[in-house]
Amino acid sequence: MTPADLSLALYDLVLALVERRRAEGEEVVFELTAAEVVLERPKNREHGDWASNLAMRVAKPLSRSPRDLATELAAGLTGVDGVASAEVAGPGFINIRLEAAAAGALAKTIVEAGPDYGRSDSLSGSVINLEFVSANPTGPLHIGHSRWAALGDSISRVLRAAGAEVANEYYINDAGSQMDAFGASVLAAAKGEPTPEGGYPGSYISDLAASVLEREPKLLELADDVALHTAKEIAYELQFAEIRESLARFNVHFDVWTSERRMHSTGDDGLSDVDTAVERLRAQGHVFELDDAVWVRTTDFGDDKDRVVRRSNGVYTYFAADAALYLDKGDRGFKHKIYLLGADHHGYVHRLKALAGAAGDDPERDIEVQIGQLVSINGAKLSKRAGNIIELDDLQAWLGTDPLRYTLGRYPADSPLTIDPEILQRRTNDNPVFYVQYAHARTCAVDRNAASVGLDRSSFAPELLTHETESALLGALQEFPRVVAQSAELREPHRVARYIEELAGLYHRWYDNCRVLPLGEEPIGEMHRTRLWLNDATGQVLHNGLALLGVSAPERM
Repeated sequence: MTPADLSLALYDLVLALVERRRAEGEEVVFELTAAEVVLERPKNREHGDWASNLAMRVAKPLSRSPRDLATELAAGLTGVDGVASAEVAGPGFINIRLEAAAAGALAKTIVEAGPDYGRSDSLSGSVINLEFVSANPTGPLHIGHSRWAALGDSISRVLRAAGAEVANEYYINDAGSQMDAFGASVLAAAKGEPTPEGGYPGSYISDLAASVLEREPKLLELADDVALHTAKEIAYELQFAEIRESLARFNVHFDVWTSERRMHSTGDDGLSDVDTAVERLRAQGHVFELDDAVWVRTTDFGDDKDRVVRRSNGVYTYFAADAALYLDKGDRGFKHKIYLLGADHHGYVHRLKALAGAAGDDPERDIEVQIGQLVSINGAKLSKRAGNIIELDDLQAWLGTDPLRYTLGRYPADSPLTIDPEILQRRTNDNPVFYVQYAHARTCAVDRNAASVGLDRSSFAPELLTHETESALLGALQEFPRVVAQSAELREPHRVARYIEELAGLYHRWYDNCRVLPLGEEPIGEMHRTRLWLNDATGQVLHNGLALLGVSAPERM
């Protein structure tokens, strides 16, 4: 019996009470849905497998005391297949204990579900655009981008596991003054000149300049404006290709790559997406002109000041491109938009929410803006190529993709994070990623050893799984779908990491106490086969959890 089955059984009992009261002529206002019936694991396992406060939640509309209602529900539960006992505690809690066979049956359910175990439809119908990283293509990705790369990708994975339709989007800031400064820096390096004021330093610029000259040997013979444009375009192509390769190595994937330039390019009607966006906001009644500039009255939606979209010189601001992109996302069918921004982007929260309001959306419902805090790594060296940053590629080469991704995904985004590389490089239990991956590898080793002695899963007797470590392990395995759904709802994949660490600990304790393989000349029996199911169920959940964090599940370590 799964927690979902038990929740539904409880809901049906309450619903039957409601219908009986209504049949007796009473008006009963009851709006609780089955999905809102939540079970909890008791802190003390002696109290049972599950606990529910449902009686206290619905006692008032049913005009009953919580404890009396809990007593009636507990009595009803004892008639449900798979429930061994149900007892009332405190003011109206119900402690529920499952029969061993009902609890153990989950092992087979998990193995048969495979990669789908943990998935749900809790966010079914949600169509979400998730924008993250969106680094300027003027240099390599660095430690500041690494956190949102890992978290953004993992948030996308848990959202999809909860049934949402998600598109990961990378907004390429490839227009404006920073691109001009980038091109000028590359051209200066190609000429052997110093970095221009406001330009980009670092040996990576010299490397790009050498690659540009290799691609266009006559660069320095071109007219200045043509040379600048050529250097900028080739360097942009090369640098952005490096960014995409870095992300792919980091196991981060995007569905949409949107160019800022595209927002400014004009169509057959002579208008750009930015032009059209401003006019759409004007039609909504939120655009005004002042001092020869064009403004959006974002203060109507909680912003601290109104925002300029076109300066008095006719040049659009970044906010104008933001508006065009926001409207474009809506036109592509994304009702809900999530933005993951760096620690230095607090000022964007109000303006993006105000933009949603000006576009006719609900700023509290249709847009989320999350700010990630800074991350640092003890002992990390600044990039030799970039000079003043720690490159993502260097971090991957130094620490490894799995340890880095796991650690970045293991903590809430809104807390500053300092990573200890010494711990990440250890193959010991105090290294969380090693601890979890080793548990998965151990389940695979059990499988290999089982095959070598002819032990298989040809039979299954879940009623045999009665050892206290088996009860604890099965209880944790039951929790996985809830953890995934909650991680998706709250956009907090670190909950998955903490869960699989706990699961790994429970597995190791079970492994130490309950043999799967027969000992010596002992014949293979039902217990061995049944425990192999539990072993494989645990391995599957560890694998599924690691996959949600973008981390591999090695079979050998």
